[in-house]
Amino acid sequence: MDTVLTVLAAMALLVMVVLLGFAGFTAMVAGKVSKAMKPMGAFQDVTGGRLHYVEKGEGPTLLLIHGLGGNLHNFGYTMIDRLAKRYHVIAIDRPGCGHSERDSDDMARLPNQAAMIADFIRRKGVQKPLIVGHSLGGAISLRMAIDHPELLGGLAMLAPLTAIQESAPAVFNGLHAPNPAVRGLIANTFAVPASIRNGAAVVGTIFAPEPVPEDFRTRGGGLLSLRPVAFYAASTDMHAVPLDIAEQQDHYAQIKLPLGMLYGDDDAVLVADKHIEAIQSVLPDLHLVRMSGVGHMPLVTQPDACEGFIDDMAKRVFAS
Repeated sequence: MDTVLTVLAAMALLVMVVLLGFAGFTAMVAGKVSKAMKPMGAFQDVTGGRLHYVEKGEGPTLLLIHGLGGNLHNFGYTMIDRLAKRYHVIAIDRPGCGHSERDSDDMARLPNQAAMIADFIRRKGVQKPLIVGHSLGGAISLRMAIDHPELLGGLAMLAPLTAIQESAPAVFNGLHAPNPAVRGLIANTFAVPASIRNGAAVVGTIFAPEPVPEDFRTRGGGLLSLRPVAFYAASTDMHAVPLDIAEQQDHYAQIKLPLGMLYGDDDAVLVADKHIEAIQSVLPDLHLVRMSGVGHMPLVTQPDACEGFIDDMAKRVFAS
């Protein structure tokens, strides 16, 4: 018995040493990233948290909402500067992402993220912006159109999540951590080393079949994923989506705002036909742009097409 206890104690000590080692490495990397990628904008308190945003340009307002595991730098890669030449552009870090904060995991639910961003619009005094939502940001923009239509001018969605998708690419399996305590442990120990090891494969899938820009980690905000809070937020968001997306689909037909969608036919993250059909089947007036050979990140890889698409939607929204 003494031998067994000794072995168990030794194993427990070894596990503790390994965890402490990973935790120390994670803290070191996160500290360096935080110093290199400091907030570049301002903060706005909202009910449920605090949102970090950048604001640039003059004209009709565009509000840019990024997707799962992203941050406002995804739009900052090229789109913000392009659009700010003729629009008032506001790009936000979604609740819990980038440098934004949310008060609890429950605020990751689609209606709650939509409510936080709607509160941001009210507090900023923005008048009926055109919402440009990418991926999960598209799902949240749709929820805003359902719950807060009086605040919006319309939606211009890029590769939006609109429906339940039975399976995600295998590279996202690492985000599967349903238990918040386990999620927190992984975030502060294994997630960052795993992201460093597997990051190229993950980002490659997100961009496929198009190449990943060499400077995406810095210019596109990819480095911000190398922090415990980034893993925790992305995992929490992923587990929150199925709680609301099916019910949300039941309300798409009631949306009366101008609606547009740009999708790459070769998206390796979301099945384009499925997510287009969820909207087009109930809103046949949807302004749809499909692009062959384009993946899930057209906001980075296809700036000309995205800019033209947003301009088309802006004409519909701001014509009066």
